[in-house]
Amino acid sequence: MLKARAEGKLSGLAGEGKPLPEHPEAAFVDPGLAVGYRIMAEHGALPEEVGLRKALEAAKADYARAKTEADKRAAMAKIAELDMKLAIAVEARQKFMR
Repeated sequence: MLKARAEGKLSGLAGEGKPLPEHPEAAFVDPGLAVGYRIMAEHGALPEEVGLRKALEAAKADYARAKTEADKRAAMAKIAELDMKLAIAVEARQKFMR
């Protein structure tokens, strides 16, 4: 990132110099990654974990709305599946970045 900035490749991007917009999912992203995620989103290359986090929050909301035990079990199975996929995606990104 610093090399690209020094070479002038990061200038002229949409939203340059403006603060990042407030998003509910911003709580899951530390400020250092938020800038990179914004740049990746502009080019359609967001990491898989961003979508998985949104799906996980939706599944948790479904669980909270579930009335019957069968619905709660199905929602909990979906939460467990998404949580495992998210953990795998995060671990893969962290191993790649090392």
